[in-house]
Amino acid sequence: MRRLEWGAMKRFLATVVAVVLGVAVVAGIGVFSSVNGAEPDAIVAKKVGTKSTPQGELPHYELHMDVYPNSSAAVPPPRADSPINNVLLSGQPFYGPSTSIEVPANSVVTIHFTQYDSGGQIYNPYFAKVHGTMDGTMTWNGKKVTEIKSNEVGHTFTVHQYPEATQPDFFLSVPLPMNAGNAKTDSNGYPVDPQKVSITFITGDAGTYVWNCEYPCGDMYQEFGGPMQQRGWMAGTFEVVA
Repeated sequence: MRRLEWGAMKRFLATVVAVVLGVAVVAGIGVFSSVNGAEPDAIVAKKVGTKSTPQGELPHYELHMDVYPNSSAAVPPPRADSPINNVLLSGQPFYGPSTSIEVPANSVVTIHFTQYDSGGQIYNPYFAKVHGTMDGTMTWNGKKVTEIKSNEVGHTFTVHQYPEATQPDFFLSVPLPMNAGNAKTDSNGYPVDPQKVSITFITGDAGTYVWNCEYPCGDMYQEFGGPMQQRGWMAGTFEVVA
């Protein structure tokens, strides 16, 4: 699994990053400008009907996302915004098919996740719990749960507002369980029986939000660098459109 393979690589990458940063400063290259980088093409939720809610009958939309431990011959990597980031982010986990998400306002939205990565202990157990879904639960491999063990987290999907935003309040966070380190894998190294999670929530009025993973699955300081702050990998935008 990715974390086992990359454990020995992190010290090497830290050295590479230090060298690259030195060159970047001299050349005037913003290595960490990725937060403001170009957005990947958006995943647009598709209408599947209507759904009864405490707010009455609302339009119901769905979308699907996958979480991979790394790219492979079968799953290409996301597009990096520079050759340097192509090197730094090689072999890192990412969400697909995009990290730019578009959902309709004042609607019910269901997101289906297929999670192929391993995991471990999350620093803040708050993010091992479900927050912001329609009934306070998520469906994990066919069973409704409100939380998972804090030492069995693979990733999280956490949507929140920009600082000092004036748009409607919106917060959503769900944990995606890890796959066991000894899980049976296919020829690309992905579990043949990945973790499957579905969540359903209600959107409010239109607004622009951001999302990220709160599990330390990156590199550098406290493993929150690298893909954790890179759109296209473990962070993105969440647009609620009228």
